[in-house]
Amino acid sequence: MAIHIIDHPLVQHKLSLMRNKETSTMKFRELLQEISMLMGYEVTRDMPITYEEIETPLMPMNAPKIAGKKVVIAPILRAGLGMVEGMLRLIPSARVGHIGLYRDEETCTPVFYYYKMPKDKDRLVILVDPMLATGGSACDAISRLKKDGFKDIKMMGLVASPQGLKTVMDQHPDVEIYLASLDEGLNERNYILPGLGDAGDRIFGTK
Repeated sequence: MAIHIIDHPLVQHKLSLMRNKETSTMKFRELLQEISMLMGYEVTRDMPITYEEIETPLMPMNAPKIAGKKVVIAPILRAGLGMVEGMLRLIPSARVGHIGLYRDEETCTPVFYYYKMPKDKDRLVILVDPMLATGGSACDAISRLKKDGFKDIKMMGLVASPQGLKTVMDQHPDVEIYLASLDEGLNERNYILPGLGDAGDRIFGTK
């Protein structure tokens, strides 16, 4: 398991703006797209490279290109949807899957109400969700992806609690996790502190 905290000044600046309760829905959404693209740069840093002969205006050269690694961006609904556009700006050829789930209040078991992924399992899946609170939804989503046959999975989020991060690390030690911040913890309602509030409500203006 590899944990990456992306402490680039632009990422941290934009995250601070997102944390501010006075930030509007429109601005919050814009910042999330921007920070997702910046973080996506780091998530894809180890993509394999191949070389191809091309002609520049002045001479031929052996030019580096991505070695055909196919990517799926998989948002956990609904807040994860806010990260998709920024990632697609970076990787416009990526496929987009969707994972919708909630927890049954009585049994605490995951209920998948929507799951749609590409049939080709030989792809890098970048699972996106702004918040990693208890880690339950992330673990359930990763388990479903593995059951479906996906083997190369990374997760990208903005803020996480130590508890949620440990839960994912314990259950899925093979999944690399990329975060902008590891926050202090959870409150009695399992909201991350200091956190962002409810990311879904702030993205879609339903707060």
